[in-house]
Amino acid sequence: MYFLIGKTLGYSHSPAIHRAFGRYDYQLHPLPPEELEDCLRSGEWEGLNVTIPYKQAVIPFLDALSDTAKRIGAVNTIVREKDGTLTGHNTDYAGFLAMAENAGIDFAGRKTVVLGSGGASQMAQTAARDRGAREIAVISRSGPDNYQNLSRHADADLLVNTTPVGTYPGIGESPVSLELFPNLQGVLDVVYNPLRTQLVLEAQKKGIPAGGGLLMLVAQAAQACELFTGRPVAADETERVYRKTRAAVQSIALIGMPGSGKSTVGRMAAQALNLPFADADAEIEKRAGCAIPDIFARQGEQAFRDMESEVLEELTRRGGIVLACGGGAVLRQSNRDALRRNALVVRLIRPLESLPTEGRPLSRGPEALREMAKVREPFYSAAADVAVTNDKTPEETVKRVLEAFREWRM
Repeated sequence: MYFLIGKTLGYSHSPAIHRAFGRYDYQLHPLPPEELEDCLRSGEWEGLNVTIPYKQAVIPFLDALSDTAKRIGAVNTIVREKDGTLTGHNTDYAGFLAMAENAGIDFAGRKTVVLGSGGASQMAQTAARDRGAREIAVISRSGPDNYQNLSRHADADLLVNTTPVGTYPGIGESPVSLELFPNLQGVLDVVYNPLRTQLVLEAQKKGIPAGGGLLMLVAQAAQACELFTGRPVAADETERVYRKTRAAVQSIALIGMPGSGKSTVGRMAAQALNLPFADADAEIEKRAGCAIPDIFARQGEQAFRDMESEVLEELTRRGGIVLACGGGAVLRQSNRDALRRNALVVRLIRPLESLPTEGRPLSRGPEALREMAKVREPFYSAAADVAVTNDKTPEETVKRVLEAFREWRM
């Protein structure tokens, strides 16, 4: 038996990740504090993972700790040895370093600010120290280094968030503003839901290398799998499970000028991926009880944009959908952030002379389209992860979109 213990587990990717390695079944096991000791002392399991709030609480019940777990002072993986003794490990350490490497972030010689002071923080501090960080500042709510005196660390090179701020359902929140750190060269966030937290999004807008927690989650599970089974997990196997896990929670959001083919391509891509399809404009019409031109005529563009933002905020919280957005969805920063949290944002590009105008309130002819394209160009560029030219058959365009979806890596 292999499972994850924690006080409140809710929805977790861990069972799907461990099962994807194909070596054992894996379950969630919510556990109240008073049952922790009985669970650990029972002989009904072979290996387990540990999450909040038990990463330190389990240590008194273990017979041995790995060197890494001992130095960190926290355990997230326990193995029952052949003689029945329990050994605690910390595989978050390996997962964290995998996330940093994937983001191209090197700690050597750099000042690192770590947000949070719990078990995840201890792990991040140990990893940064082992990789040669010049200085490590730990920020907590009430410690000597806190959120009120962050300015004393404005010279930080790297920022690591180990707090839960920004995780679902509190998406859109950020523990700090990156404006406080003008010299940043890298940002890491252990939060994995959403795929890109507000902190990561802010870093990417500034061109700062950044990494989110999903790869860390998969990489730490790969090392736990090795400890559970005594067999190594190859790097390409970890990559396969990472891509599979990401594909299950990541969406595709199609943006572009009105008439660029977002709905047609989106439906076909959703069918090919066996994912739900959502059309933001169709959802707005459904809620308003009338067509979009009527919304513009009766209530004006501002009312339409407000409805659009509300719909996009709801749709983008879902994972694993294909979403066709209205042509002007990218005009608001909040919409661009919402799209990028859990989706690969694909811009469809089609020659202006090929764009239809009938029934489109803002596309009144060639001159209006040219002016619209000029205004919206920087917003499309800012929102898109990749651009796909829609100048051939819909099937060819869908093929390009799917290739981008499979190959893209945050």
